[in-house]
Amino acid sequence: MSVGTIHGVGLGPGAQDLMSVRADRLIRGARHIAYFRKAGRQGHARRIVEGMLRPEAIEFPMDYPVTTEIPFSDPRYAALLSAFYADCTAHLSALAATGEDVVVLCEGDPFFYGSFMHLHSRLAGVAPVRVVPGITGLSGAWTASGTPIGWGDDVLSVVMATLPEEELVRRIRDADALAVMKIGRNLPKLRRAVEAAGKRDAAWLIEYATMAEERVTPLAEADAVTAYFSILLIHGQGRRP
Repeated sequence: MSVGTIHGVGLGPGAQDLMSVRADRLIRGARHIAYFRKAGRQGHARRIVEGMLRPEAIEFPMDYPVTTEIPFSDPRYAALLSAFYADCTAHLSALAATGEDVVVLCEGDPFFYGSFMHLHSRLAGVAPVRVVPGITGLSGAWTASGTPIGWGDDVLSVVMATLPEEELVRRIRDADALAVMKIGRNLPKLRRAVEAAGKRDAAWLIEYATMAEERVTPLAEADAVTAYFSILLIHGQGRRP
């Protein structure tokens, strides 16, 4: 019996018509569809593909055992997620062993800070895996801002808002062009860091880029609470002809 392939398929930043032709073809033809979600929710990846699946498609939602309820530094966090990814890997590889192909839906790009990476590393040598790249949320955000993110020799830094405040200040101050992800409840800390770095008036908050709820706001005017799908941008001002 031939072995099935597990496809990690990038969905792009959220708009269905920003998927690649290859992603669209695989999703519409898939018999087995897997996707990550928070327990009790439909999941953003699944919402993106609404109306695209075959009527007989078999869905495998992978419910995170924990998201932000436990600090990243708590040993329980790594233990819970490690066991979760191991269980998901076992299920997907068992399907592949029967000759079934599986499409794993991935928000953005599968290899850009996505959960699929943790499956990919565990599936290596166990089952065939192919990855379909997708437009990242960053691309959607700077396109929504209407301004190029970098010019000439600008160096783009991608930073997580989960970093300690002092580290955020240093990286923001040193960056030519900057994108900050994983904001959420870290917005007050990020706002302080941007101000301490002297870049308050250059910072923009992009929420729900490419989606119907898209909003572009100067950081100085942003609400105290931001959406889950939020990215902060500071555009480069480098060399131009």
